[in-house]
Amino acid sequence: MARGINKVIIVGNLGADPETRYTGNGTAITSIRIATSENWTDKQSGEKQERTEWHRVKLFGRLAEIAGEYLKKGRQVYIEGSLRTDKYTDKDGIERFSTDIIAAEMQMLGGNEGGGGGGGGGNFQRAQSGGGGGQRQGGYGGGGNQSRGGGDNYGGGNARGGDNYGGQQQQRQSAPPVQNNSFDDDDIPF
Repeated sequence: MARGINKVIIVGNLGADPETRYTGNGTAITSIRIATSENWTDKQSGEKQERTEWHRVKLFGRLAEIAGEYLKKGRQVYIEGSLRTDKYTDKDGIERFSTDIIAAEMQMLGGNEGGGGGGGGGNFQRAQSGGGGGQRQGGYGGGGNQSRGGGDNYGGGNARGGDNYGGQQQQRQSAPPVQNNSFDDDDIPF
């Protein structure tokens, strides 16, 4: 049976500063809101039109820490990830649904727009495989083996198995990608 594809790529600007929190075992979770806009000309009236769409994005582990530290309101960012919809009950007992983008990669774009730090940005990826056993690893590594199928589901919604949010060493990439698992945070150029 064929598998489906759940992939999202957006480029937009942060509407507010990132909000970072930590789970009980120290894994960072950063939430950001990104605005994307599309422009077109109405064929009938000839008027220029614009529509802005707001996206909620969650980042985990070292990727979340980087976003929390270096992203600021107004900063342009590239996000690649997948959609996740959670169901929850609000304070009035009404069932609600929330759809977020779970980031796997982040690229900071532009210079210091919006007060963001450090030049032209960088490309960061979330670790894709397990490992670490809850131990924090150096470099851009995640914060352990956290999966949505376990006890922490990071958003209060229904937990589903699948993606791994912590784990092995993550790497900073530049084109072309090069394996480099032996650097310290002091080696980061920003």
